[in-house]
Amino acid sequence: MSIRHGLLALLERGPRYGSQLRTEFEARTGSTWPLNVGQVYTTLNRLERDGLVAQEGEDAAGHALYVITDPGREELRTWYERPVDRTSPARDELAIKLAMAVGAPGVDLRAVIQAQRHHTVKAMQDYTRLKARALGALEGGGAVSARDRDDVAWLLVLEQLIFQTEAEARWLDHCEARLIRLAAAVADAGAEPPASAAAPGPVPPPAAQAPSATRQARASSGRT
Repeated sequence: MSIRHGLLALLERGPRYGSQLRTEFEARTGSTWPLNVGQVYTTLNRLERDGLVAQEGEDAAGHALYVITDPGREELRTWYERPVDRTSPARDELAIKLAMAVGAPGVDLRAVIQAQRHHTVKAMQDYTRLKARALGALEGGGAVSARDRDDVAWLLVLEQLIFQTEAEARWLDHCEARLIRLAAAVADAGAEPPASAAAPGPVPPPAAQAPSATRQARASSGRT
């Protein structure tokens, strides 16, 4: 998340003060990534240092107003045009947890996956309900207001979260299926399976497992 460029985008719409920027940023993102005023002013100070924003007077209540400069607009245009770099992905706690749990003594990796699946399904259902509300808020047509723009922005963020949790659910299903295949292969070879891949009793085929997280969430939320 780029707070720096998010603030520049808001300032392009006109002069703003710190807490106003925080409020508008959270409105655009549905408070998915909450900010505190300290973060906002620290970022504004850095933007001002870099010549991308400037202070320009005060409002009627005495708040210092910030405006975007021409270099700031150029920086913003470049940000919009530049793809987000995926060559150095952010650390994912779940991926690290599962990687470290493989073969860890006393850790039931399938239980870890099941617990995460339950949480992921619930998150997917919650996001789907929020999406339905966001769509409802946009119904009715008429002129597009500033509030409508915020609702559309929040809808886009929600849909990204839904796609992200769906992908995580599919990945968890894949991880469990891989453990099942590994346990079966080890059993066929007559060796002792790793603790994290072992399952009590005969290992059922993938088709006999519980429904995938994606199907569970869609069934619970009424999605097809």
